[in-house]
Amino acid sequence: MDDFLLRALLAGLGVACLAGPLGAFVVWRRMAYFGEAMSHTALLGVGLGLLLGVSTQLSVMLVSVTLAVFLVAMQQQRQLAGDTLLGIFAHTALSLGLVLLAFMETVRVDLMGYLFGDILAVSTLDLYWIYGGGLLVLIVLALIWRPLLALTVHEELARVEGVPVTLVRLLFMILIALVIAVSMKIVGILLITSMMIIPPAAARRFAVGPEQMALLAAAIGAVSVAAGLWGSLQWDTPTGPSMVVAAGLLFVLVQVSGLFFQRK
Repeated sequence: MDDFLLRALLAGLGVACLAGPLGAFVVWRRMAYFGEAMSHTALLGVGLGLLLGVSTQLSVMLVSVTLAVFLVAMQQQRQLAGDTLLGIFAHTALSLGLVLLAFMETVRVDLMGYLFGDILAVSTLDLYWIYGGGLLVLIVLALIWRPLLALTVHEELARVEGVPVTLVRLLFMILIALVIAVSMKIVGILLITSMMIIPPAAARRFAVGPEQMALLAAAIGAVSVAAGLWGSLQWDTPTGPSMVVAAGLLFVLVQVSGLFFQRK
């Protein structure tokens, strides 16, 4: 296997192992729109990174984490609904990022690569980002797993039992921001949320517990990565979107097979 294909496969598998467990909570907590909003914000991070001459992954991470903290603070007020706040910040950040990129006439920007990913261009440094950041994300997720699960099942009961609801919610949002930052080059800003939603949604059909669903989601994501990469090489299609299409096909297959077994 060529080196660039091996790096692409390793990068995709790393993202799948991150997006699966984290995406399980996104599905349980019905936060798909939040993930979409955070991914849109990443373009502002790209623009700021290029403007300041720093790593785009680092700038995306900082901007996304800042937005997560701000959203948690704004959710304490009751004047605007959470989805309204997400819509305001997501579209404003996306538009501001595009405006910043438009002002940098001397900088050549592969906008399609940032939006839809370019996994075949993954470098060894990118792998360090993915696996280093991914290890940090998984450690923190393991530490807050039980409180986050209690918060997901019943927030008020979790609060009564002493769970630090605001802190746990903030940490979870920050983890999503970190995953978006390390995954940006793999499937792109606009598609990363799909990899956090489709595999867990497919796994939910057969999982009998939270931990099993998280593991199944990671496995389905890994198969989607491998299938999308193979399909991209076979038919010369965009690799990131091909992975999402593979995940979507697996979701449909799981739903159909689930209906078949129910009838049996």
